[in-house]
Amino acid sequence: MAKKVALAYSGGLDTSIIIPWLKETYPGCEVIAMIGDLGQQEDLEAARKKALATGASAAFIEDLREEFVTGYIWPTLRAGAVYEHKYLLGTSFARPILAKRQVELARKTGCDSLAHGCTGKGNDQVRFELAAKALAPDLQIIAPWREWSIVSREEAIAYAQAHNVPVEQTKKNIYSRDRNVWHLSHEGGVLEDPANEPDEAMWQWIISPAKAPDTPTKVEIGFEEGTPVSVNGRKLAPLALIEELNGIAAANGVGRMELVENRLVGIKSRGAYETPGGTLLITAHRELESLALDRETAHYQQILSLRYAEMVYYGMWFTPLRESLDAFFSHSQKRVTGSVGLSLFKGNVSVASRKSPFSLYRTGLASFSMKGYNPKDAEGFINLFALPITVPIEAKA
Repeated sequence: MAKKVALAYSGGLDTSIIIPWLKETYPGCEVIAMIGDLGQQEDLEAARKKALATGASAAFIEDLREEFVTGYIWPTLRAGAVYEHKYLLGTSFARPILAKRQVELARKTGCDSLAHGCTGKGNDQVRFELAAKALAPDLQIIAPWREWSIVSREEAIAYAQAHNVPVEQTKKNIYSRDRNVWHLSHEGGVLEDPANEPDEAMWQWIISPAKAPDTPTKVEIGFEEGTPVSVNGRKLAPLALIEELNGIAAANGVGRMELVENRLVGIKSRGAYETPGGTLLITAHRELESLALDRETAHYQQILSLRYAEMVYYGMWFTPLRESLDAFFSHSQKRVTGSVGLSLFKGNVSVASRKSPFSLYRTGLASFSMKGYNPKDAEGFINLFALPITVPIEAKA
């Protein structure tokens, strides 16, 4: 029986009802609420007070924003990791840092258990629990969605109402949302049928492309060794840089995306994501790599980037392989320094310029002029390159 539980608390529907449920299910249990500030633009002090009012013995707001950007977002960006061509992993890499601080708080306050509000169908339960097993395998894990009799968000709302727990969700506003400085996700509601177009009212951050400015907006992003450092020539701290790009992209309708994705647990699900600044950063970083990386490194990175994205999505952050991949990408990014100019127009992003002191692009070689290049060399190269093709044909003759 759990005696003292550290709960990863957001103040949303699921975690709001977990506090009274824990106290009912585990009589005498003490609940410590951990609220992680990842830049979600919510009243976290109100969430802290709500946790206390609904039965938590203590509630802590942990400012994780800078660590989130430098320790989780930047490594994933340097790896060029994108899951299934579209998903920029905003929820995925937010879970390990929350779990890490949850474990630290559990140790500090003498908890014997950890709890989370992730559903029994989703990826987040895996992400929280893999992190917990890597960092604190001795602590018991309580996953209410796998234990209680509640089977839907409608029933969760009813439970909240019966226990006088205030929640924002209603049967008309049923979306499950997760926000941080990198993105805002939406699940549930009309999205559960892939045939349905997302409601315009669902989007909360990025302006409709149709209502974006009628003239393009230019923005230049500077990088040092694969890490973003400046916007339009101004050096900015990591958090301020993302917030600056978020504002620019959101005002131009850039960063909306929806997809049907393959969850780790084997279920296909549909989500809608708003990732304004992240969309600009992923685009700019990829274009700068095209200038500065040699072909073999660039192509091999594509293989590792896919694996890195899978590991982040699967919750395998605190693993030797991901840390080893970080070492590879840190080295491969040594040349990825320079800047990329982007043009934003009504939801679209196009590349205006690429500049790098380590550029491997040579105008003399790329031009149609043959100066400095002996085209006769190509003849022998082609003959050798064709041997796997020509030798079998000759053998048949």
